[in-house]
Amino acid sequence: MSTMSSPKPQEGVCGLAEVMGPESWSKVSCPCCISAQVEPLVLIQLAEDVQPNTKQWIMSMISAPQESGGAGLLAHPGEDASWGRIVVAAPRCTLLKVTEDLGLCKADKDGNMITFSFNDRDKFSNIDDMEKFLTLAERQYVVKCGLESMRATKDLRIPGVSGDKGVLKSRQSIFQKLQKAKLILDVFPLRHERKLKTLGQEWYSQKSLWGQPLDRIHAYFGGSIAFYFSFLDFYTWALVPPAVVGLFITFFLPRWGSPDVDKITIPDLVNKSVSQDVDGDQLSVSGLMVQAVFSMIWSTVFMELWKRRSAALSYRWGCITLTERFQEPRPGFTGVQGINPVTGRLEPLFPDWKRQMRVGLVSVPVVLLFLGLVVLGMLGFYYFEAIMSSYHKATGSIITATLSYLPSIAHIIYTNMLGNAYRNVAQRLTDYENHREESSYQNHHTTKVLVFTFFNNFAVLFHIAFYKQDLNLVRKRLSSLLILSQIVNQFTEVFVPYIVDRFYSSPEKELKEDDPEADHLQAEGSLPAFPGLFAEYIELLVQFGYLSLFSCVYPLTAVLLLLNNITEIRGDAYKICRLFRKPFSPPETGMGVWQAAFELLGFVSVVSNCWLLLLAPRVKAFTQDAGLSPAAVLVYAILVEHALIIIKLILAFMIPDEPDWVRIKREQIEYRSMKAVSQQKVKRVPTSELLPLKS
Repeated sequence: MSTMSSPKPQEGVCGLAEVMGPESWSKVSCPCCISAQVEPLVLIQLAEDVQPNTKQWIMSMISAPQESGGAGLLAHPGEDASWGRIVVAAPRCTLLKVTEDLGLCKADKDGNMITFSFNDRDKFSNIDDMEKFLTLAERQYVVKCGLESMRATKDLRIPGVSGDKGVLKSRQSIFQKLQKAKLILDVFPLRHERKLKTLGQEWYSQKSLWGQPLDRIHAYFGGSIAFYFSFLDFYTWALVPPAVVGLFITFFLPRWGSPDVDKITIPDLVNKSVSQDVDGDQLSVSGLMVQAVFSMIWSTVFMELWKRRSAALSYRWGCITLTERFQEPRPGFTGVQGINPVTGRLEPLFPDWKRQMRVGLVSVPVVLLFLGLVVLGMLGFYYFEAIMSSYHKATGSIITATLSYLPSIAHIIYTNMLGNAYRNVAQRLTDYENHREESSYQNHHTTKVLVFTFFNNFAVLFHIAFYKQDLNLVRKRLSSLLILSQIVNQFTEVFVPYIVDRFYSSPEKELKEDDPEADHLQAEGSLPAFPGLFAEYIELLVQFGYLSLFSCVYPLTAVLLLLNNITEIRGDAYKICRLFRKPFSPPETGMGVWQAAFELLGFVSVVSNCWLLLLAPRVKAFTQDAGLSPAAVLVYAILVEHALIIIKLILAFMIPDEPDWVRIKREQIEYRSMKAVSQQKVKRVPTSELLPLKS
């Protein structure tokens, strides 16, 4: 293997496939899996002190059949046995069996999407060409599933590893043990440079602002990333209607009461909309009501239409019938060894009631404790700010003016430190809850961080709006947040990625055509790991909260968000293609818990906008002129709030969550699956049971 010639850097996976002939891979016993060319999919980075016999044992377990505790994959040692990397591929049968385990839908020879069955594989189109039958992201995720499914069939010791690090218990996850023992440092899917270049040309390099190559994104990066960019694109262009309404309310409905109103320029209007001298009473009652009602209707229609688009994408990408609950447990799942009553497999079992007890008695109180610390920090900030403000008014010196910023600085440091501590605590709490499926684990972890982030971002605005009842301060803070965040985002999403890619991180700049293939893999591995989509979804959720909860106070919110997100799409695409290693991405049916979070904000927005409308000075003056008592105003506000919630529920009910054609296709898939199960049962019935009994 030392004579391997190096492909050009841009060839990526294709170059690896050319230099790694099929004879140098681990052998397969199935005749249909023998191929003239093996596609490298995943790279395993080993520790520097891993012995050759340890590496050989790891490779033997990777290539061992699943019945023997292995992964049923193909392994390649690289240059030699001492090389600290293992390249992994997947044979045809393993790809097809895991596809069935995942519950993916694929097109049959008639073009209909049906749930894939390994026994009926000949009915599906492109079944003999895995690169057409499965996307690159799906093939690489199959390898990840195979590696995580490796389990010891008996108590044994890892060769070349002494002490407790080398001890494996029966049914223990081999892959997790190797990672905890620091024998495996990293695992990542290999990039396909030619496909990535083509994707980049159609994605972040195109001049058109409309549309994204979602199918190509899904094929290369997988479902979770494709759904994120689909939602980002859908959300960005859904901001156009509220942006138009916001501009109309700001520039046409305000009543400034000035005789020279015709001489007011657009910059004057913008300055007035964010000036401290102009508060909510400068907008007419009709303007406030239009913005509040439109915000409620828009958020409802937006989420319902997104559900329909999500359902259509889920069907098109074959993810409408995923069956994660029947798969192998995730690597971090622990429990008493037993027989799974559903699958009949030997695996760790953990009762649901224990998990619920841990959530209710440990996780919930700890989360509430941190929320209390957020409130405590906010109250401390207001307390010390008031002290410093009064002290500065009394002295009026430059020193006290400088010291007046200390409460804000201290509060920022406090919230950042608290946020960092909470993220670690949330991770540990979710580990302690011991979830079996990866999606359940991610949903519970996301929910914990989501609650804290929502509280941390909106608590101050709610306090100013409903406790201090200072809508002018709400507008001032909200406009400052939006403008400042837009400047920061433009810097971090566009300028910084370009500088990093141009001068620092691109692995191709360190490669020459005569470099060995090992250098190419090392350069690819030197890229930082993709940090995930959590921060991106949080950013969108906070945006959605600003728009749906407080837009009636600052109607230009949607305009600023629209301008920001147009560049956000290209910036995020550029970063994931150029600055990070290719991540694993599991098949997804949608946004998961994030969709529920956006819907929850939509309901909260009804309450928020109603009470912000009630607190507006012009509305207060309007009710006083109408001779309404405070009690009557409160009753009317509650009635309007409930009426809007009912209207929101009716709108959500009237708009189906999935298009009719998707519903029909889904029901057809369910019907075909039911018929296939019935046929399998008929085939298994003994012939004697079908014959009439002799008298």
